[in-house]
Amino acid sequence: MELAEKLTILADSAKYDVSCSSSGSRRKNDGIIGNASPAGCCHSFSEDGRCISLLKVLFTNYCINDCKYCHCRSSNDIPRAAFTPRELAELFINFYKRNYVEGLFLSSGIVKSPDYTAELLLETLTIIRREYGFAGYVHVKAIPGADPRLIYQLGLMADRMSANIELPSEQSLKLLAPQKSREKVLAPIRQIQQGIIARKEELTIYRHAPAFVPAGQSTQMIVGATEDSDYKIIRLTEGLYNKFNLKRVYFSAYIPIGNHPALPKTSPPLLREHRLYQADWLLRFYGFKAEEILSEDKPFLDPLLDPKCNWAMNNLHLFPIEVNTAPYEMLLRVPGIGVKSARRIFVARRGTRLDFDALKRLGVVLKRAAYFITCNGKYMYSALKMEHGFIYSSLTAHLPPEAIENPIQTSLFHPSPLLLK
Repeated sequence: MELAEKLTILADSAKYDVSCSSSGSRRKNDGIIGNASPAGCCHSFSEDGRCISLLKVLFTNYCINDCKYCHCRSSNDIPRAAFTPRELAELFINFYKRNYVEGLFLSSGIVKSPDYTAELLLETLTIIRREYGFAGYVHVKAIPGADPRLIYQLGLMADRMSANIELPSEQSLKLLAPQKSREKVLAPIRQIQQGIIARKEELTIYRHAPAFVPAGQSTQMIVGATEDSDYKIIRLTEGLYNKFNLKRVYFSAYIPIGNHPALPKTSPPLLREHRLYQADWLLRFYGFKAEEILSEDKPFLDPLLDPKCNWAMNNLHLFPIEVNTAPYEMLLRVPGIGVKSARRIFVARRGTRLDFDALKRLGVVLKRAAYFITCNGKYMYSALKMEHGFIYSSLTAHLPPEAIENPIQTSLFHPSPLLLK
């Protein structure tokens, strides 16, 4: 099989993994080429607006596992291909030299055994790092079930590692991925965390200690393949951040590629994936707890309101707050006030009394915030009522009736009929 044909097959198979974006790392350039800059390397855009890209590819899509939700499952009749370590290393370096990519995202199906697969990935990265002297960004997937020594060696070669949770419950794994278990999936995540901690301790003794996964680790969960609720997903996400100190948890809406009777025949609305990312943002940057966002009584996120608005609507007894005197932590909880605008308010009000015009200049989104705040004891609108029905209807008034009856997120590739009218 020609190298170009292998690349076509294995790059297409890699598209189902969304956990490849990154914030980069500060790997020292002891090599000949490449630079893992602090500004980061990802497959879309960096914080300073630069469009940067990774070569995102599988080493092979052959797999001994038969996970029913997976495109590469052993029972799926698809074209199969596999690189050799030398082929993939040379392909990547040639792409890099031609300025096609700035880094590598490398994953793989499990061929023969987890150890054998991890050895192939390690050999590939060894060629890239040692032989070609590439010092740029590399993200590699940890292989569940592989020997811990192999996981450690991969961590020394990579800037970021990820081990995908895939399904949010043990019951779902038993149903759709019987060859996996919760412990087998969490083992590499736990080991990577311990390696990162150990490396930080070594740096206090020996400043030239080898870098181990300096950009941290991430994971991915598939949304909509099972009946697991948003509440269960968000609780697991919170647990992963607290227990394993992950950099990111990614959510991927299930794509119907399996024929198992337990799998849905259609994809979940992309809006559900979007709402989960918004809830994840609240966990990471706004000080929310999972139990504040959802509960067993209300296990799914509101499709019409973002999670922060939904929380505020369920806690109207805490509002309105006076922006000139409210604590910083409470400012963060106001819909329409982000982390940056909350900091600006906190600093600006030391020297002056803020009004609504000033809040707009500070970046506050008043079309949401106006219902939950006062400036100098006054509402922005004199007719505003602190009532659930009034605020809910006001916040959703801009939505067309079709969106309220069937809330979806507009797809980039399949335009909503609403946009075609």
